[in-house]
Amino acid sequence: MRDTEELWRDFARPIRTAEDYIGSLRGRHMNIFFMGEHVSEPVDHPVIRPSINAMAETYRIASEQPELATAHSDIVGSAVNRFLHVPIKPGDLVGKHEMQRELGRRTGTCFQRCVGLDAISTCHSITFDIDANTGTDYHHRFLSFLRRAQTANVVIGGAMTDPKGDRSKPPHRQSDPDLFLRVVRRDDDGIYLSGAKMHQTGAVNSHWLIFMPTMRMTDADGDWSVVGAVRVDAPGLTYIVGRQTNDTRIVDGGRMDAGNAQFAGQEALIVFDDVFVPHQHVFMDGEWEYASTIVERFTTYHRSSYVCKTGLGDVLIGAAATAADHNGVSNASHIKDKLVEMTHLNETIYSSCMAGAHQAKPMASGAYVNDEMLSNVAKHNVTRFPYEIARLAQDIAGGLIVTMPSEKDLQNNEVGPLIRKFLQGRDGIEVIDRMRILRLIENMTIGRNAVGYLTESLHGAGSPQAQRVQIARAMKVEEKKSLAKKLAGVNERTG
Repeated sequence: MRDTEELWRDFARPIRTAEDYIGSLRGRHMNIFFMGEHVSEPVDHPVIRPSINAMAETYRIASEQPELATAHSDIVGSAVNRFLHVPIKPGDLVGKHEMQRELGRRTGTCFQRCVGLDAISTCHSITFDIDANTGTDYHHRFLSFLRRAQTANVVIGGAMTDPKGDRSKPPHRQSDPDLFLRVVRRDDDGIYLSGAKMHQTGAVNSHWLIFMPTMRMTDADGDWSVVGAVRVDAPGLTYIVGRQTNDTRIVDGGRMDAGNAQFAGQEALIVFDDVFVPHQHVFMDGEWEYASTIVERFTTYHRSSYVCKTGLGDVLIGAAATAADHNGVSNASHIKDKLVEMTHLNETIYSSCMAGAHQAKPMASGAYVNDEMLSNVAKHNVTRFPYEIARLAQDIAGGLIVTMPSEKDLQNNEVGPLIRKFLQGRDGIEVIDRMRILRLIENMTIGRNAVGYLTESLHGAGSPQAQRVQIARAMKVEEKKSLAKKLAGVNERTG
């Protein structure tokens, strides 16, 4: 068991640079598995390292573009990384979205810190509301935690999604109570958790995790209604890193065949086995009535966070345009039209996300949250438009993205010259450059980074039906009917 001071002792020296961040991940002795093998040092693991590189860009951009990626925090009285800043005005959310798009452009993948940012923003207002109504001191605990996190400049990950088991049953009725994360016992020092969290983005690359309930609870689900923060290397945590399509190309096919060898995303199944959390890091324990509000506020933040996909869209549009140029068809009218359509879809996502930020509303705590309707519309766009952008990119690129010989074949003395002869595109374009662009398109549309661009766009922050439910709740159809009746001259009482 470790007290709060001991838990923060490793972070006495603030992380300042991307290199500092990578160094802070070494020697943590975490229980990590990938493809059936224990990973002793994830920083040096060739499949995991690209995801660490992507997260490191969140530090690099703060150094290179502080006006974009930092914000003044009243909590510590100085500038902090924007991924640790609770929005206190609409402009903070606008700046957040501009930063997210730029990071998507830089990495072409998921940079894995948005869940944690949206978790701290949610905790700020929820803890304040619980305290105001029940007399607890959760908000004070949370602010103390966040003050330390901002000072140390650590990565906070978010953990919301539970395995859920039988989706028709609440947590207390599951045959296995661990299918939702729960408190298994309490003592004078803190609480002990068992269960699991799934699809956890960037978990292995973080320093702390904020865990939250994933759905509406009932009065019988008090033990599952828990929010708090835990170090990622806490005793009792096990991480099982998920597979991604073509993720081992970095070791078996070479850098070109990886498509994007430098950056990738990462998800993990996190298993909690009697994990201790001191009371100072517990921000809700048993207040089941607030679980649904947590989910609603978090998803409102996080659905607008999918503005990051427009940065990936920028990269994919650029790759498709380059492929057309390599093929000598960049001036064809149908190619230009497809690029216009891709851009239209990408900017439609961006506009709805930014509109939701500009229309943000204040919570009682002083934090601002995106407009709920526009945030859900934005995410609903994200569940569709990247798929069409990806289809058009494949259309422009041609079938070679899935039939192209490997980098090893290109390097072979016998068949390499044949590849260079027969894969030549427009005069003056190197064959290897043509192959590199095609591999990038493959990587983003059906390869490793299609996880972050496509499937994550569909299911992250709730699958499409979740947004439709929220849109239905907020669409004010009776108000709209009244507007129509008034203009048409229909009597409200009879018509």
